[in-house]
Amino acid sequence: MRVGVVLAGGIGRRLGGPVPKQLLHLAGRPIIEHSIDAFEASGAVDEILVVMAPDYVPEARKIVDERGYAQVTQVLAGGGERTESTALALAALGDAPDDTRVLLHDAVRPLVRPSVIAGCAAALDAYEAVAVAVPSADTVVVVDGDVIVSTPDRATLRRQQTPQGFRLGTIRAAYARAQADPAFTATDDCGVVLRYLPDVPIHVVPGAEDNIKITHPGDLAIAEQLLRLRAQESA
Repeated sequence: MRVGVVLAGGIGRRLGGPVPKQLLHLAGRPIIEHSIDAFEASGAVDEILVVMAPDYVPEARKIVDERGYAQVTQVLAGGGERTESTALALAALGDAPDDTRVLLHDAVRPLVRPSVIAGCAAALDAYEAVAVAVPSADTVVVVDGDVIVSTPDRATLRRQQTPQGFRLGTIRAAYARAQADPAFTATDDCGVVLRYLPDVPIHVVPGAEDNIKITHPGDLAIAEQLLRLRAQESA
């Protein structure tokens, strides 16, 4: 079984606005719809779970019902942090077998291409953990205060995106260890596996430069332009 998890549990404080950023409109539709559309179009998952900010679960269920998403089987309340929402999604999978493929995606990456989702899912046939990433076009520096102390080789650097894919048994084992650690902190799921299951290789598959994350107000305008360019390419 292959499961897509659209993580929309945050409220987007940096973007502001009257509702969480995943409900703001992009090209006339809520951002979260674009992400769910991409998973349904990918042909790479059998079902989709949506994890929504707790106060906005009814809005997410309304979107799912109105759009008639055939693959969305659950709309869940998320946690205060990204990793809490992931843990709730893993728990919602109940007694699903360990070899279930799980693709975890940030809802606020609405421009993810179905082909990227499919590539991540396909890699899970050979690997237990998969990251989606693109090369860094910029030189990245390490600083101490406001002084540069080193410059890593750009050829070894990647900018990580989502989805991130895992065998269910692997990501559950990583989270079990993480939740037993009182010092646990992480911002993404590959980071949890890297820290708590260091012997599990995380395979990297190509992402896409336009798979941007909506974080700041200007990102919405950029995403609108990127969607227009896609429409022109398709035409």
